[in-house]
Amino acid sequence: MFWSSLLLALRAIRRNLLRSFLTILGIVIGVGAVITMVTLGNGATQAVSNQIASLGSNLIMIRPGQRMGPMRDGSAAPNFKVGDADAIRAQIGSLSAVAPVVNSAATVVYSSNNWATTITGSNDAYFTAGNWTLAEGKAFSESEQRAGKSVCVIGATIRKELFAADNPLGNTLRVGNFSCEVIGVLESKGQSAMGRDQDDTVVMPLRTVQRRLAGTQDVNMLMVSVQDGGDTDRVMEELRLLLRERRKLAENADDNFSILDTKQIAAAMTGATKVLTMLLGAVAAVSLLVGGIGIMNIMLVSVTERTREIGIRLAIGALEREVLTQFLVEAVALASLGGIVGIVLATLASLGLAQVMQVPYVFDSSINLLSFLFSAAIGVIFGYFPARRAARLDPIDALRHE
Repeated sequence: MFWSSLLLALRAIRRNLLRSFLTILGIVIGVGAVITMVTLGNGATQAVSNQIASLGSNLIMIRPGQRMGPMRDGSAAPNFKVGDADAIRAQIGSLSAVAPVVNSAATVVYSSNNWATTITGSNDAYFTAGNWTLAEGKAFSESEQRAGKSVCVIGATIRKELFAADNPLGNTLRVGNFSCEVIGVLESKGQSAMGRDQDDTVVMPLRTVQRRLAGTQDVNMLMVSVQDGGDTDRVMEELRLLLRERRKLAENADDNFSILDTKQIAAAMTGATKVLTMLLGAVAAVSLLVGGIGIMNIMLVSVTERTREIGIRLAIGALEREVLTQFLVEAVALASLGGIVGIVLATLASLGLAQVMQVPYVFDSSINLLSFLFSAAIGVIFGYFPARRAARLDPIDALRHE
């Protein structure tokens, strides 16, 4: 009975192709919108995770002050010293790199080109902690770091803006009132999760930046990389206790520094993008309800148009449940067809928009299956009332209908 009902439903759909297409349009738009929003949201979440991972492997960042970010209160707290980094390296285990960092804004000049950028002063552990890879050249030698030599490693943006087609290795950059030799070029990382160009940087030995640019022995930040398999929570607690001791904080005094794990940043940002994805998906799902109402309206019209046909079937012995099944299957077939078309269009739209938005395309079979099943359920829910109405028609009244 089911297959004969399905055959009758497909014949009815084929007889009125334009009306059938307009009927399922709401379902197509709803399914397509839900899948597209969720797919792009998953891609954005993956992109954020990748950008956070590019900051460093198992990275812990320590800054003065109790808040992180542009509004942090680091100006009211004392900066770190190189000795703090040495103490961390000596007293805390399971670490792969400890890098004291000082940042300074400056304009760099090469030939007739100039570019405003960030100068980062650190040691060779900075490249390990920050997950940097050298595309060309080398990192700082021990003697260059100890003597504070005027050498630098540049990011991909600096190379593009200043050197263009020239080979930067061995050439000299003008930084403020002194010059430095380019000894290495970093692999490109692209934008960070905060939208900052990570390749727009010049890295120099810590002592060079402290003496030539900062004019102080202070350190703005400590970057600590935990070994794979290390207990990050334990390391963070040990860091907190060690720094409280070195900064001579009383037992009941608040920390005047912030310790942040990149895993916490990743969890917070991916959590936010997932919530936004769910919100957008829920908004898009409203159009599925609109599509369901469209199906119900058209099915009611169909029942009215086919009243005489229903009367003949009932008169020759068709049961009410058979008529009910026929119209219910027709409604479900319409909704399911809309779901299939919506999935195809959503896949094409997601592939195109993912390239435009520069986020990875993440195929989610569960949302595709769920959208299809939901569209079929819409057909059942909104098709039941018209089907029930058709099944309860009086055969005599139906045969008299013109």
